[in-house]
Amino acid sequence: MRTGNISRETKETRISVAVDLDGTGTGTIGTGVGFFDHMLDHVARHGLFDLEVKAEGDLHIDPHHTVEDVGICLGRAFLQAVGEPKGLTRYGHAVVPMDEALAEVTVDFSGRPFLVFSADLPKARLGEFDAELAEEFLRAFSVQSRMTVHVDLRRGKNLHHCIEAMFKAFGRALRQAVTLDPRVLSVPSTKGMLET
Repeated sequence: MRTGNISRETKETRISVAVDLDGTGTGTIGTGVGFFDHMLDHVARHGLFDLEVKAEGDLHIDPHHTVEDVGICLGRAFLQAVGEPKGLTRYGHAVVPMDEALAEVTVDFSGRPFLVFSADLPKARLGEFDAELAEEFLRAFSVQSRMTVHVDLRRGKNLHHCIEAMFKAFGRALRQAVTLDPRVLSVPSTKGMLET
């Protein structure tokens, strides 16, 4: 079973995350930030991950701490679920359209955390979700999962469509990267390990 369970409590947030990499795409998600819940549900559904996220945060201030800390916990849960990366596909890539928007996400389960986020998003909100929080979430996830993540918004005008296309592509790219390939008999690296 490739599963990860992470809990984290600070003065700002209380979060628990569970992920099954070999699931069916079901999500039970409650962060108190409706649009963010919707985006995480896309990650679960398009990644075919079973995902549980419970978060309580200082939303009376703003959603920043909650979104970032969910990224931290989810990244750690993915790293835990992968465990020894023997047989891992390692790389994942997806290009996803959402009406006029087109997003591309490429990931490398490399042991080298790095985020490239190339999207010219307006400083606006979708419900209680600030558009800039998409990048904050992905950065936190990348660092804690030790993955390289490239996100490119190729085009798009509608902010909802732009961010939704990114999260759908993120789920699909993750799914590809963490899939086990029976032909890969060891760690997929000439170094013999996936870390810096």
